[in-house]
Amino acid sequence: MPKKPKRPCSYPGCPKLTDGRFCEEHAKAEAKRYEKYDRDPAVRRRYGRAWKRIRDSYVQQHPLCEVCQKEGRLVATEEVHHKVPLSEGGTHARDNLIALCKSCHARIHAERGDRWHNS
Repeated sequence: MPKKPKRPCSYPGCPKLTDGRFCEEHAKAEAKRYEKYDRDPAVRRRYGRAWKRIRDSYVQQHPLCEVCQKEGRLVATEEVHHKVPLSEGGTHARDNLIALCKSCHARIHAERGDRWHNS
């Protein structure tokens, strides 16, 4: 199946071509800007250093997407998802986490009706 053609970076004035919305350089700058100005401060507190340690530890123990693995596919873990979102009383406890690829993670949030996922 042919790939989509590359498009210009969405960062104002950047002529670089990219597969995503931003080139690699500006993707980092946009993520930093989002964290600082657009992300809800309450969410930022829930996803601090402690979450990064928990997530990294969970990924080490679950290197493959748990949904894909049940279906017989071997796909690397790209996201760690909270089964019960923190906003609904969920915790960072291991029994509330699941390792997912980006595709499965997006599908779960689409089925829930979440526009931006925060878990």
